[in-house]
Amino acid sequence: MKLKQLIKQLPDIQTRGSKEVEISGLSIDSRSVAPGHLFIAKKGLVCDGSRFIGQALRGGAFAIATDLYDPFISQPQIIHPDPASLVPLLASRFYQKPSQDLFVFGATGTKGKTTTTYLAKQLLEALGQKTGLIGGVETIVGDHRVPSTLTTHDVIFNQKWLREMVEQKCKAVSIEVSSHGLMQKRVDEIYFDAALFTNLSVDHLDYHETMEAYAQAKRRLFQLLDRSPKKKKRALLNGDSPWSSVLQQGLQTPYWTFGLEAPADIKAKNCVFGLEGTQFTVDFQGESVAFSTKLMGKFNLYNLLGAIALALHAGFPLKDLQGPVAQATGAPGRLQRVNSQVFVDHAHMGESLAQALSTLKVMTKKNLWVVFGCGGDRDPARRRLMAEAAECYADRVVVTTDNPRSEPPEEICRQIVAAFRKSEKVYVELDRRSAITYALSHLQEGDLLLIAGKGHEKVQIFAHKTVPFDDVAVVYDALSSMRS
Repeated sequence: MKLKQLIKQLPDIQTRGSKEVEISGLSIDSRSVAPGHLFIAKKGLVCDGSRFIGQALRGGAFAIATDLYDPFISQPQIIHPDPASLVPLLASRFYQKPSQDLFVFGATGTKGKTTTTYLAKQLLEALGQKTGLIGGVETIVGDHRVPSTLTTHDVIFNQKWLREMVEQKCKAVSIEVSSHGLMQKRVDEIYFDAALFTNLSVDHLDYHETMEAYAQAKRRLFQLLDRSPKKKKRALLNGDSPWSSVLQQGLQTPYWTFGLEAPADIKAKNCVFGLEGTQFTVDFQGESVAFSTKLMGKFNLYNLLGAIALALHAGFPLKDLQGPVAQATGAPGRLQRVNSQVFVDHAHMGESLAQALSTLKVMTKKNLWVVFGCGGDRDPARRRLMAEAAECYADRVVVTTDNPRSEPPEEICRQIVAAFRKSEKVYVELDRRSAITYALSHLQEGDLLLIAGKGHEKVQIFAHKTVPFDDVAVVYDALSSMRS
C-alpha cells in the first residue's frame, strides 16, 4: 500500500518527503522492523519510540511517524503530536478493515474471560461457524496456533491476525480484552458485534489505582461497541455482578443479562454440580432447555451462560446449543482435570483460588490439597489474599515458587506463610517440581489436589532465566516415577 493511501485524510498530520513509497508493513517495535515498514515512534509507559528511530531505519524502515521533524532523516516523515493515536487507524487501514468481514465477539472482566472466549469459539464452531481466537493463552486460526505473551496484543498484531482469519475463511472471532488493552487502545478500530462483561474484583490496582477507574476501563469495550458500524449489536452482561450497572451507564447498544441469582434475560436454574460436570436448565424468552456440561463449578457455569448468550445473539436457537454445550471443553489450564484426583488451574488471585478450591471442596471425600505460589513483580496483596483462600478451603497446603521474576522466591513464600493465621498445615518447598511431587506422594484415596497459579503456562520465569515448566507434564512425570 502506498503511503499516501495509508495516511489519506488523517487529522492533524504534516508530511515531509515523498508519499509515493510503498509500505509493506507497520511496526511500533524497532526490533521487528523489516524493509518497507512504516515505523511509528510512539511514546510508551517506559520508553519513547523516537529513541529507536535510528535502529528502525537501519532495519529497513521506508517511513517514520513521529512527533518531531528530523531534518537529518532522508526517509518520509509523518509528523503528529501523538503518533500513538494514529496506530489503530493505520493498522485497520493497512489490513483493509478485516473486522468488518467477521462476526466479532469481545469479552472483558477480571476473571472468566479466557474460558468464555474459548467456549464461544467452541460453540460457534460446533454450530458450523469457523471461528478464530485471540487471547491470553494463544491465537488460533484454523489449525494454526501461536502462543501468547499478553492477554490483549498490540493493535497491529490484532489487525494482522484478523486479516489472516478473513483469508482463512473464518466467519467469526472471539477476543479476550483486558483493561490494560482497552486503556492502551489495542482494540480500537475493531468493529465489534457483541461485547461481554464477566465480573469485576480487586486486581490491577497498581495500574488503575481504584476500582471505579478499573470499571471505567472495562466500560471502554462497550463504548467501542456503541461506536461500531455493525448493524446488529448486543452487550452481554453478568446480571449477578453489581458492577454491571456501571457498564450500563450511557450504553446505547441493546443488552441482555445472564446469571443464576438475580432476574436475567438468560437464566440458569436447577443446577447440579459434581466431579463429572454440571447439569442445569436455561430459561430464555419463555423457553426452557436442559443442558449438561463437562465443566465443573458455579464460576464455569457463568462462563457457559456468557457463551450461550453470545450464540443466541448470533441467531442460533437455544435448543440447538445442547450438543455444543455438552461437547465444549473450555480453556486449557482452567480447572483442568489431570486424573481422578489432580486438577491444574491458572488461579493466581485470591478470589479465583477461592472459587477453584470451594468448587473442589464440596466434592472432596477426605482432604483437599493445594500447591500454589505467587508471582513476583505483581501486586503483593495477592499473597495475603491467596493465603486466606487456601487457609479457608484447603486441608493441606504446599507453598512453592510461581514466577518470581525479579523477586527472591524465598521472600515471596515467607510473605505468603506470614498471612496464614495457623501455619502448621503449611509445608514450604521452593522448588515447584519437588512441591508437586511431595503433594502427589501424600495423596490418599478420597483426597483431591489442586495445583494453582500457572495453568496453561509452559515456562517458569526467574530473575536471570526462564526455564521450561508445565504443571500438567510435571504431574505425569512424577506419577510415572512413583509407579516405577
